[in-house]
Amino acid sequence: MADESTPLIQVVRVAPARERYSHSTIRRFCSIALGTTLVIIVILFLLPIAWLPGPHRHRHEGGEWHASYPHKNWPKGCGLDYNELQQILLESPDPAKAREWSQYYTAGPHLAGKNLSQAVWTKEKWEEFGIKSDIVAYDVYINYPVDHRLGLLEKINDRTEAKGKDEFGTIYEANLEEDVLEEDPTTGREDRIPTFHGYSANGNVTAKYIYANFGTYHDYDDLVKANVSLSGKIALVKYGRVFRGLKVKRAQDLGMAGVVIYSDPQEDGPMTELNGYKAYPDGPARNPSAVQRGSAQFLSFAPGDPTTPGYPSLPGAPRQDTKHAIPTIPSLPISYREALPILKALNGYGPKASDFNEYWQGGGLSHKGVEYSIGPSEAYLNLVNVQEYITTPLWNVIGIINGTIPDEVIILGNHRDAWIVGGAGDPNSGSAALNEVIRAFGIAQSKGWKPLRTIVFASWDGEEYGLIGSTEWVEEYLPWLSGSAVAYLNLDVGTQGTKFGSSASPLLNKAIIEATSRVQSPNQTVPGQTVKDLWSGSIGTLGSGSDFAAFQNFAGIPSIDFGFNGGEGGAVWHYHSNYDSFHWMDEFGDPSWEYHATSAKIWAILAAQLVETPVIALNTTDYATALVVYLQKILDSAQKSPIEEFNSYAFQNIQDAIAQLIKVSKAFDEEAGKLAAKVSGGVPWWNWWKKAKLFHSTRTVNSKYKFFERQFLYSKGLDGRPWFKHVVFAPGLWTGYSGATFPGLIEAIDAGNKTAIQHWSHVIEKKIKSAAKLLE
Repeated sequence: MADESTPLIQVVRVAPARERYSHSTIRRFCSIALGTTLVIIVILFLLPIAWLPGPHRHRHEGGEWHASYPHKNWPKGCGLDYNELQQILLESPDPAKAREWSQYYTAGPHLAGKNLSQAVWTKEKWEEFGIKSDIVAYDVYINYPVDHRLGLLEKINDRTEAKGKDEFGTIYEANLEEDVLEEDPTTGREDRIPTFHGYSANGNVTAKYIYANFGTYHDYDDLVKANVSLSGKIALVKYGRVFRGLKVKRAQDLGMAGVVIYSDPQEDGPMTELNGYKAYPDGPARNPSAVQRGSAQFLSFAPGDPTTPGYPSLPGAPRQDTKHAIPTIPSLPISYREALPILKALNGYGPKASDFNEYWQGGGLSHKGVEYSIGPSEAYLNLVNVQEYITTPLWNVIGIINGTIPDEVIILGNHRDAWIVGGAGDPNSGSAALNEVIRAFGIAQSKGWKPLRTIVFASWDGEEYGLIGSTEWVEEYLPWLSGSAVAYLNLDVGTQGTKFGSSASPLLNKAIIEATSRVQSPNQTVPGQTVKDLWSGSIGTLGSGSDFAAFQNFAGIPSIDFGFNGGEGGAVWHYHSNYDSFHWMDEFGDPSWEYHATSAKIWAILAAQLVETPVIALNTTDYATALVVYLQKILDSAQKSPIEEFNSYAFQNIQDAIAQLIKVSKAFDEEAGKLAAKVSGGVPWWNWWKKAKLFHSTRTVNSKYKFFERQFLYSKGLDGRPWFKHVVFAPGLWTGYSGATFPGLIEAIDAGNKTAIQHWSHVIEKKIKSAAKLLE
């Protein structure tokens, strides 16, 4: 051991240099080559792992990946293969169960903001099925009925200084009630909901009145052109053709004092008492006392809570003025029986509907002595509407099955609230089907299945007032939805007849056709017939009127709505009436409850396609080719414009952009199809490089499918209604329910606004090119 006396310098013997290996250069080269080869092998092994996505990070158009497959069996199913899952989803929905769920939901009143017990029951039922669920609340501004009156009056004496007001006598007093039917228990409940309009204005007005047909924009315009005096009058209009709130808005814009809306048998087709059919409950025709409640919100201008446009109605949220979204004049709904004396009092006054164009023809009460005279009347109407406006909670129920890919999400939704005690068709045929879908997926989970993509289930509240629950939820979770949502699948009225119908983003056209081809029709005219076999295959465009609106029109998430509607020879459905009851459904709507189960099967199979197929089952070519049809409608409108300059507009820039998108989308879908075939063929475990490459390609393709619809969003929104962000789809400005295509452009043409036409032509071209660039 060294110490203080140890010498600092020691003698070291140096031996002669050892003779070098004669092939040292070759040996060094071999060592370097071997080491480099090992490094390359390690890199090649680790590189695909770096590509693979895992559970905690997303990839967003060229972003980063993390190191794992969704599950060890990818691309096969996790726990169950796809065929096993489909079998469960086709076998599980049960008509008897659907009837049980319907009987529960229709057993008591469930207005928006007054159905917490149903929300809790729904949450607990879903958890019983094995689905993690929660209740999400929003504080929303809505109204509840207090009092109402509609009287037909005659003036006895004019106003004098002594009396200070006109004196009237009552000719007829409407009772504003639907008949209580011994056969239908829900119609006689003491807690049944009065007839009223959601978001209708408080008011007490007495005025002369006019008949305004269906109260469409063009109907009012026809009256103006015919020099019929409208200002200060009350409008009597029929339900149908356009959303009821727009009937009220146009009357308000023209200075009218109020609106009364009734259900004319004209809308019932051949199923009328005039044609020998008995009225409900004795037969399939409309009960004469039936009243259609509903919202008077300006739905095509601003859905959701009118005090929080574009942002969620959370506690403490700033509140805006509501004049942009709801009426300032009162309105009431009535039955055709109560409309009769009011219509007859117009006989002989002013022109008749028969003097106008074809859109005014066909009233269904002529045999009752109604001449459909326009007026103005000699008699007066006293319209009283008293509503309580409050800010109150409403409750969405949200369930989730977490998938192995967290940033790809499929959402299924139905609303739970109704205007009445019943609601067996709207919305609770959809509610019953949703419970059966969830029960079926729960059975699959119990057998060890875990979905590839995350599934979210939603039972919305407040749809009837103005799509409130879904709109506020989308507004709150927009950042997450924008990055993750693949599609939204809506079922509002699942069953009120036997005729299948659907409206959808064209991205989903092939998916719904495929789903209906896998589900047997309850109406087996030929053994083995599917729903697709008996369906025309026509798929409409989405407008508004149900909970898909916020997803499609605001967030750019491809959406679909479907259901079974009244077929030929089917009973009249009493929409938003006390007679949309469990008893009506049990006797006339779907006595076997097979159509309820069938709608659940279609919904479940459609969801499974989008959730489980490794390459998402969307199609951009259908979308691109649909744009050709939509543009032709624009060209037709321009050619019919009274402004001659517009007649020659060809919008060549849009045509060229669409042509390029069609070319690109065909190539993209073809490559996606080839990729899907390769993935479905399976990959041996030892061929990890090929599997990694396929997964990388699959994620890239799916990302483009997911973000394709979002390319058509315009952040500034449509002119005059900025909440609507989609340049391809929106509800018609003055229709509400039905969809308009290229809405900004068509509205600019209709308004004769050349500057707006140029603006929207440029915006649409830019958005189409953006979609094409995404797919390249």
